[in-house]
Amino acid sequence: MSRIRHARASRLAVTAATAALLAAALFPTTAGAAERPTRDQAVENAAVALAQQAGALGLTAAQGTRVRDVIVDQDGTQHVRYDRTYQQLPVLGGDFVVHLAPDGSYRGASRATRGTLSLPSVTPLLSAPKAADHAANSLRATRLGEALKRLTAKPELVVDALHGTPKLAWRTNAVALDGRGNPVARTVLTDARSGAQIDAWDTLESASGEGRSLYGGTVPLETTATGSSYQLTDPTRGGTYTGDAANRSDLCLLGTICVVRAPSTVFTDADNQWGDGTTTDRVSAAVDAQYGTDTTWDYFHDVHGRNGIAGDGKGSYNRVHYGTRYANAFWDDTCFCMTYGDGDGTNMGPLVSLDITGHEMAHGVTSKTAALTYSGESGGLNESTSDIFGTLVEFHAGNGSDKGDWLIGEKVVREGFGREALRHMDRPSRDGLSADCWTATAGSLDVHYSSGIGNHFAYLLAEGSGAKAINGAAHDSDTCDGSTVKGVGRAKLGAIWYRALTVYMTSSTDYAGARTATLKAAGDLYGADSAEYAAVGAAWSAVNVG
Repeated sequence: MSRIRHARASRLAVTAATAALLAAALFPTTAGAAERPTRDQAVENAAVALAQQAGALGLTAAQGTRVRDVIVDQDGTQHVRYDRTYQQLPVLGGDFVVHLAPDGSYRGASRATRGTLSLPSVTPLLSAPKAADHAANSLRATRLGEALKRLTAKPELVVDALHGTPKLAWRTNAVALDGRGNPVARTVLTDARSGAQIDAWDTLESASGEGRSLYGGTVPLETTATGSSYQLTDPTRGGTYTGDAANRSDLCLLGTICVVRAPSTVFTDADNQWGDGTTTDRVSAAVDAQYGTDTTWDYFHDVHGRNGIAGDGKGSYNRVHYGTRYANAFWDDTCFCMTYGDGDGTNMGPLVSLDITGHEMAHGVTSKTAALTYSGESGGLNESTSDIFGTLVEFHAGNGSDKGDWLIGEKVVREGFGREALRHMDRPSRDGLSADCWTATAGSLDVHYSSGIGNHFAYLLAEGSGAKAINGAAHDSDTCDGSTVKGVGRAKLGAIWYRALTVYMTSSTDYAGARTATLKAAGDLYGADSAEYAAVGAAWSAVNVG
């Protein structure tokens, strides 16, 4: 494996004496190439716009805002994403994006909800302990017949603007360990006045299944020399590292306070040659996880210009060998990390294949941008976003041992699983559970199954309908309306979806909203009269989103 040294770029310093001349150069009065505004300038411009547009955005003295993400286009157009509070309480569905022209003037906004945000009181009638009991029972109900251990629940008072008229609510994170000591978690939203359950969803954003490398052959790694040995830490990608969880699990109390974390002891090696390609060497799975993280980082950086998960150049970390026969993988906001189990050996092997690692890291990108609520149709879009980017990462890698296709987790499934992959994006219903087409009941499906609608759209937009072989794998995609769809290619799918996710989607975006967001993105990138714009509309119509 190679080791690459790197250097940091310097920043230009400007004196006050040249400020006037520089301003004229940066902001010319005639047409010409102007330097793009910085992130800080975009935030300042957005603050001015907020003050001017407070009424139109529904902002009042009782509300507060906080910047979550900033996108500055090549032409200087700015998009600043905000979270909102009401009487210092988080507002679910209060997020919005302010869109600014290159000169900083206000162009408009994308809002998760548009209703008036006002409550008669922020004092709950339902006590926090009762909300905690309700959430604990909800978690138990999803694991019927199984004894849960160390079950805790932490209620947090919020304002729910996602489900109709804004109301005071308890958002309670309930966590426990199952019979094998592996984590289970559920977030429950309860009306803080009536006690009625508003919504509930799984908290761990997972791949829903069960790493020289196990799956990718011999792969390059960037490592860190420490004395006479090396650490599996990548200094070129924000210090991202991979550690051994030692088959232990997290112990979290009150929902999000983890008093014990499974370890993430960074892997070390004497000669910088990692793993032997088998599961008997614990390093092999770590190679897959680190390689997957590297490749995903590069995809988002090289293709979309994003510098790390949060866009700030900071790395996260991986934990492999998590839990006991743990047949899953997940992204966790609370540790800003990806975690991978070893599978049960019968249905699943270690869940560290390239598309799964890309899937989990993409959950992190979503959490720092649109933050699609992990419930209902927005939850399906959250999962679909990770499947889309995990697949595009696999294609982008060009790895001969794990060629790109539209199957999810095909490398990790074992004979006992009974299918060739966890999910099939060309025809999602091949798994027997996922939806090919939108219906009015889509929001009631598990998010891993309602994601099929977005996955089907993505496949059609990229590849088109009909039967074909892609890198030796058979694909065959029908349409829900009997139409024929011509694909525009994977690169354009990625560009459109990324722009829609980072610029137009919000926490409450559903499939109809995703159609609107992707059409706006296609219009921005290719023009509203372009073949790409028309293809987006046709692909959504082909999955019954019209």
